[in-house]
Amino acid sequence: MKTIGVLTSGGDAPGMNAAVRAVVRSGCEKGMRVVGIKRGYNGLMYGDMYEMNLRSVSNIINRGGTILYSARSPEFKTEEGMQKAIDICKKEGIEGVVVIGGDGSFRGARDLSLRGIPCVGIPGTIDNDIACCDYTIGYDTAMNTVMEMVDRLRDTTESHDRCSVVEVMGRRAGYIALNAGIACGATTILIPEVEYDFERDVIERMRRTQKTGKRHFIIIVAEGIGGVGEMAKRIEEITGIESRATVLGHVQRGGSPTVRDRVAGSLMGFKAVELLEKGIGNRVVAMKKDDIVDYDIFEALNMQKQIDLDLYKIAHEISI
Repeated sequence: MKTIGVLTSGGDAPGMNAAVRAVVRSGCEKGMRVVGIKRGYNGLMYGDMYEMNLRSVSNIINRGGTILYSARSPEFKTEEGMQKAIDICKKEGIEGVVVIGGDGSFRGARDLSLRGIPCVGIPGTIDNDIACCDYTIGYDTAMNTVMEMVDRLRDTTESHDRCSVVEVMGRRAGYIALNAGIACGATTILIPEVEYDFERDVIERMRRTQKTGKRHFIIIVAEGIGGVGEMAKRIEEITGIESRATVLGHVQRGGSPTVRDRVAGSLMGFKAVELLEKGIGNRVVAMKKDDIVDYDIFEALNMQKQIDLDLYKIAHEISI
């Protein structure tokens, strides 16, 4: 291939810039022309793009967010939107595209590949919920952000003998909540994958730890559970313990990426260009254990990912 494009789509994740940098640098070193496509599939449909070079990606590996910006694009899901993107690729001479994002972004990459534009997906999402991957770009940074924020909350929670009910991101996946909850020593962790009973899993656990002398409490709740304001109110009404709800929100998506996210993004970006150089599309780059591998995109999208229930059990056994 002589010309490839790179875009970021869906929710941003720390480490996306590291992946973009690796795509551009490795592509240029292989003699390719690399085009940066701005604002995801919207930019691909409307030609919002520019040619990148080695210096275009200087000093971005440490930056959060994405220098290519991101957007969700309902129009791209239509046949008309797809055709617009294909027409732009032909006009600009783009022979393959690296798509950095989540499952929704990969479905767009699959549809483009089926229409003759080879695409390779790179998993970039803080939720770590892409089934073919053990690890997705942004996950480690997000967990560290949660840990830092909850550690700060703990200071004031402990000072006032309060209970802090903290909502973290994860609408359909509890990976951030589970691992950050362990790291923060949360009394209770509530995740979408496990049904819970409020009296048993929240109130009784708090009462049990009270008997051993505990006077402040951290409850970590995944976004998919929700209702942290009402939960804090109920805790206070039932236990008499002053309770506060905190929604960490999009702060979890920002910030300078950790070493792990910088390295993972770099390795995945390099692998994606290697595949396109060989004319191979319709693939998803993934990390399995510590190896960088790739899967057929249909296979990747059909996989199911299960949270580690043993880890969930351990988390609650060691937080009493």
